[in-house]
Amino acid sequence: MESRKEAIDYCLKLGSTYEDYPFRDKNWTLIRHKENKKVFAWIFEKDGRIWINLKCEPGFLEYWRQIHTSVVPAFHLNKNHWNSVILDGSVPHKDIYDMIQQSYRLTGKKRLIK
Repeated sequence: MESRKEAIDYCLKLGSTYEDYPFRDKNWTLIRHKENKKVFAWIFEKDGRIWINLKCEPGFLEYWRQIHTSVVPAFHLNKNHWNSVILDGSVPHKDIYDMIQQSYRLTGKKRLIK
């Protein structure tokens, strides 16, 4: 995955999501949940590459950053909860998909435990 379109298309396949362009700067594509309007993917171009900010469980933040040099503390977001993935072809698709799915789950509608 290296393009904005690939990132957007994958995020939209997760269901009950939509893309949003809330800023004057059209460089930013946000992917949100329909139910709660929360953002789980911030897609943008920086330094000639597409980046995607994704929420991450605290135990996995450092894990992803250590195994991939193209996973860094999030640009423009809380670095204790979000990572940026630079889509330069160095991070395997499976790992990117795992990170997107985790962000999707973490920001989705909370379910009550009975």
